[in-house]
Amino acid sequence: MELEESVTEWLRLWQAGDDQALERVTELVYRDLRRLAAYYLSGESNADTLQPTALVHEAYLRVAAVRDFDWKGRGQFIAVVAQMMRRILVDHARARRAAKRDSGGIEPPAPPNPPVIDILAVDQALDRMSARYPRNAQVVVLRFFGGLEFPEIAKAMELSLATVERDWRFARAYLQDKLQTAI
Repeated sequence: MELEESVTEWLRLWQAGDDQALERVTELVYRDLRRLAAYYLSGESNADTLQPTALVHEAYLRVAAVRDFDWKGRGQFIAVVAQMMRRILVDHARARRAAKRDSGGIEPPAPPNPPVIDILAVDQALDRMSARYPRNAQVVVLRFFGGLEFPEIAKAMELSLATVERDWRFARAYLQDKLQTAI
């Protein structure tokens, strides 16, 4: 059985009440989810306080609470978990910002990292994009937070590959503009 079909079948079993099925789905996609979490955290300025495994496990706990969802397959599952990871990262960033404010703004210098992503600014820009361009924002979530390739996004959203690629180009330009004006 192909991985996509296998994940879809396990998701259906879980929705029907089989608690072990969610564990099986997670086993099948865990490597992808952990890679995704590591990628997100590599751009965080304070990633040392949240590890990829902890991010995946927190997302797992949140998805376990959403049984009554019409699961379509692996791509959609990863997209939903990616959206939950986004929420966790935003909550974490807000908590760190609040703690920094409460401590008088003193924070130890961060070790040199790849370019820092201000997850709160990205979240706000994505929220603004979602209001006007929901399909484009969904492509961003699936690509950036879901780690899906364009053909997988096209299949998950039931769009043509050309439309997904066009939406991605537009969304990147939109987000770059919004993030540059926020600086």
